[in-house]
Amino acid sequence: MASVVRMPSVLAGASEAAIANWLVAPGDEVTVGQPLAEIETEKALVEYAAEEAGVVGRLVLAIGDTGEIGDPIAVLVGVGETDADIDAALGTKAPAPAVAQAPAAPAAQPNGQQAGASASPERIFASPLVRKIAGERGVNLAVISGTGPNGRIVRRDLEQFLAARPTERVKPEPVQAPTLVVAGDRLVPHTPMRRAIARRLTESKATTPHFYMTTECVVDELLDLRKRINESSPVKISVNDFVVMAAGVAFRDVPEANVTWTDEGMVEHGSVDISIAVAVEGGLYTPVLRGVDGKRLSDIARESQELARRARERQLRQDELEGGTLSISNLGMYGTLEFSGIINPSQSGLLAVGAAKQQPVVTDGAVTVATVMRCTLSIDHRALDGALAARWLAAFTSRLEHPLAAIV
Repeated sequence: MASVVRMPSVLAGASEAAIANWLVAPGDEVTVGQPLAEIETEKALVEYAAEEAGVVGRLVLAIGDTGEIGDPIAVLVGVGETDADIDAALGTKAPAPAVAQAPAAPAAQPNGQQAGASASPERIFASPLVRKIAGERGVNLAVISGTGPNGRIVRRDLEQFLAARPTERVKPEPVQAPTLVVAGDRLVPHTPMRRAIARRLTESKATTPHFYMTTECVVDELLDLRKRINESSPVKISVNDFVVMAAGVAFRDVPEANVTWTDEGMVEHGSVDISIAVAVEGGLYTPVLRGVDGKRLSDIARESQELARRARERQLRQDELEGGTLSISNLGMYGTLEFSGIINPSQSGLLAVGAAKQQPVVTDGAVTVATVMRCTLSIDHRALDGALAARWLAAFTSRLEHPLAAIV
């Protein structure tokens, strides 16, 4: 029987995704686990593999097309199955593939009959989101011609229909306040990434009990060591690389802090995985460095640079955005002295790193000048209590102030 391949839920909280690239063509035989397509969300480019074997009968979405999670993206067929079987699986009457379709499978059915039944011609094909918006706006979908796969009404069809009738009174969005745009202002629509960031961080602040601790780290020894390393190292080491290394070793010093909260129980992690915040145009990515506590400083630097490069080019894989106990966000290069961040959902903390500045410090009763960097730890109080978080922060401070001990 023809099998429909549907848009996967490749990123938590995502409602839609796009076909970035097809890795198969109609007529190709595929096996379980074989990559079918590259799926793009607002935060990742994910290679999606076949969950069952078959022959590619039809590609429903073209490269660049967007679909909601669960929408058909392709159809796999078996021996003897034809276009009619594909249409029956999709619930459509007439074949109208968006990309291409395979020729009939090699073997014919014994009795020459086609399997499946056509859908009722009165049925209107539209995505759930389109139906929701149409209901809110009082639009009869029967008067709209769909341009999606097999005549399906997609969001752009509804938006074009509404735009063509600017004088029509429509029902307002139920939970949205009017947007005030005065003379000289410009309303810029939200990008999918911006909406995803807003959704995830609102969820974090609403559901995660945050509390905060700040430490001051004297980093003169670190800066001197970095200078000496970079005079000969083929990989340039940044201050943030030292911060990541110190955080990783601090989890080795205080392993009971390497946990995350779930409703079922506390997850004690066997690996120290840390996210690094990478600013990109219009938003932020937080790819994860794995096994940080066992990596050399040069390895941390090399992997961080590669992840940052691919983040800016929107080439991150889904697995590179998942997991981790802690995120590190460094705004010191902008001169920011101190700030506190919002925890990335599912993680237990975020370390906000400020600029390294010279200031007076008191050592053994004497006032001297030292380079000080403030770091603020945001903590999920469900996972870590104050004393445990303080122990971890003290270990981090010690490792950052004496980096040579962490390296060896």
